Amino acid sequence: MSSSSRTVPPTADVVIVGGGVMGTSIAFHLAEAGIHNIVVVERGELGSGSSGKPIGGVRAQFSDPLNIALGSRSLRAWQDFPQRPGADIRLDSVGYLFLLTSEQQAADFETGVHLQNSLGVPSRMIGPREAQQLCPYLSTDGLVAAAYSPTDGHARPGLAVQGYARAAARAGVVFAPHTAVTGLDTTGDQVTAVHTDHGRISCSTVICAAGAWSARIGAMAGVHLPVRPVRRQLAFTAPLAPPAPRIPFTIDFASTAYFHNSDDGLLFGLADPEQADGFDTTWTPDWLRLFRAAARRRAPALADMETHDGWAGLYEVTPDHNALIGRSGALPNFLYATGFSGHGFLQAPAVGEIMRDLHLDRTPFVDVTPLSADRFTTGAATRPEAHVV
Repeated sequence: MSSSSRTVPPTADVVIVGGGVMGTSIAFHLAEAGIHNIVVVERGELGSGSSGKPIGGVRAQFSDPLNIALGSRSLRAWQDFPQRPGADIRLDSVGYLFLLTSEQQAADFETGVHLQNSLGVPSRMIGPREAQQLCPYLSTDGLVAAAYSPTDGHARPGLAVQGYARAAARAGVVFAPHTAVTGLDTTGDQVTAVHTDHGRISCSTVICAAGAWSARIGAMAGVHLPVRPVRRQLAFTAPLAPPAPRIPFTIDFASTAYFHNSDDGLLFGLADPEQADGFDTTWTPDWLRLFRAAARRRAPALADMETHDGWAGLYEVTPDHNALIGRSGALPNFLYATGFSGHGFLQAPAVGEIMRDLHLDRTPFVDVTPLSADRFTTGAATRPEAHVV
């Protein structure tokens, strides 16, 4: 990929802040559409932020029609990724299995399944016995129902970042890793330059795809992007004795504990409800006691499995757990795609298309007006996503 020099180009048509899966997807889609002179500025290595997670889920099982549309569109793009842009992302379409332990959860997910089915998603409600057949680790005690969609699954975010970045670089996009944004110049209602620790870039458009750091970038332009960083942790088991069952991406909805295959073992994860906001990505194995407590109830065989490695990364969370996608009303050449609250990887292909279309003043395939950051300052209705892990 081009350029990792200690200076940045002095001018650009578009500067994308953030070199994760969102920034590289946007760069790819812009370059594919014939946009020239694009620079992607990344404070670390490409994909070193939230996209650095070892495995990312891909799904269309959501409660909100806009998230369903973004997920479905992206699922098709992930399936086509070996052809466009041309890379193996180790997509494993094992499905998503949400385990439901109350009648209210089951009723809520059944409503979601009806909506998903109306939008072409082949999800369905299933009983405890079928859930156990799909995932033999499960105990059915206390399990009321489950929601399953066979076309969901998981893939490797790092491979997706590399695939998008290589294709974008071939089209002339310049990547500036290890380059931090230190400020933005504005004149009137326009952003006119991006300042970095490796130089100033005069530009016509800025797109913020900075993930957990987006609030800082927005503040430099006077744009309120309510994104807070929250650490999420996961762990890997030791290799399992073959033949290990191939299971869906399985989530105990009440506890948020989840697990799925990872190479020759399993990956464990759980959202710690006591986790404070912050940028710390130190892996602290203590959180595993929360996972093990949940596993003893729902999948007892996992509770005492040996783990031998782990990872910590950042969710970029908004107040309603929905993304911020749009164009600043005050600075029309400042665009943003951030705050995905754990759904950024799975929505990245669709959002890359949308940002391309917003930049080109085209009508996107779906109306993302409800995802404008302005919804938190204008009193517009928010629509919290219910199927959040």
